[in-house]
Amino acid sequence: MLAATQAPAPAPAPAPSSSLDGQAMHAFVDGLLGRMTLEEKVGQLTIVGEDRDHLQKLIREGKIGGTNGVLGDKPDLAGHLRHLQGVAMQSRLKIPLWFMGDVCHGFRTIFPVPLAMAATWDPHLWQRVNRAAAQEATSVGVDWTFCPMVDLGRDPRWGRVVEGAGEDPYLGSAMAQAQVRGFQGDDLAAPDTMMATIKHFAGYGAVEAGLDYTSAYLPEREFRDVYLPPYHAAVDAGAGSVMAAFISLDGIPASGDRTLLTDLLRKRWGFDGLIVSDYDAVPQLQLQGVAARVADAVRIALHAGIDVDLHSGTYLEQLPALVRAGKVPMAEVDAAVRR
Repeated sequence: MLAATQAPAPAPAPAPSSSLDGQAMHAFVDGLLGRMTLEEKVGQLTIVGEDRDHLQKLIREGKIGGTNGVLGDKPDLAGHLRHLQGVAMQSRLKIPLWFMGDVCHGFRTIFPVPLAMAATWDPHLWQRVNRAAAQEATSVGVDWTFCPMVDLGRDPRWGRVVEGAGEDPYLGSAMAQAQVRGFQGDDLAAPDTMMATIKHFAGYGAVEAGLDYTSAYLPEREFRDVYLPPYHAAVDAGAGSVMAAFISLDGIPASGDRTLLTDLLRKRWGFDGLIVSDYDAVPQLQLQGVAARVADAVRIALHAGIDVDLHSGTYLEQLPALVRAGKVPMAEVDAAVRR
């Protein structure tokens, strides 16, 4: 039944309000999950860009959870997002889309870049800046930001140093918490708050020779005591999502590292939000030498803890067949969809 490609239209269910307690919210989610087809479940784990063929058809069929890359040069972004949301409301279950993008130093109002903000040594100021950015972005429909980047930058050759708070773990931790609180406010159910994303988990700023997308090699104590604290601080601040690093850390690709994403992040730190891949990082597991085929990459990534595939569409294309063949447990899909 769960694997059915079609199902009768369900009776409409009331949407949960922000006043629901945790027990009622879980009951609502469980009820919705029980009515979803396998394809609809996989759709909730899939984010694609507007370069995806037949995007609106996929949205109408409930096979897409959200779209990234919405912050391009559009004269009426709010109208465009309303249109796509209207298409989503034509789907069987009418689950709203998420719209996400990098809102890292302002939206309409442009503020100093993150490295410059960190140079103020004023976390409260950065929290106010991100509160303003969230208010502007959510006013047109953007509800998920791929920020803050909390990677330490200790090699000036690395071109992404400007996106973070510099080289100090204490300052980086304080600024990470301020950014999360600015984006998310006191209640993510509020219409002017947006979900923050901690990236890139973990150790991305230590890439070899400062070359983007290469590997990082870190002694365990340095990794634990220097590079991990800003991520941990952001989790403690309540960040709703984490983006796995694109790189390999000590030879193990982060997108396929269950010890990192599940054992450390979820079990030891207690993170209960979403884990999203970096851009096209799931099929990248083939180039990183741990997956022979794209289907293997999908199986490895989901088992490691990657809930949401960003842009590649590989979950959409591969997961249903993997579940039906018994190569991926339905329980892993359900857990990711529930989150």
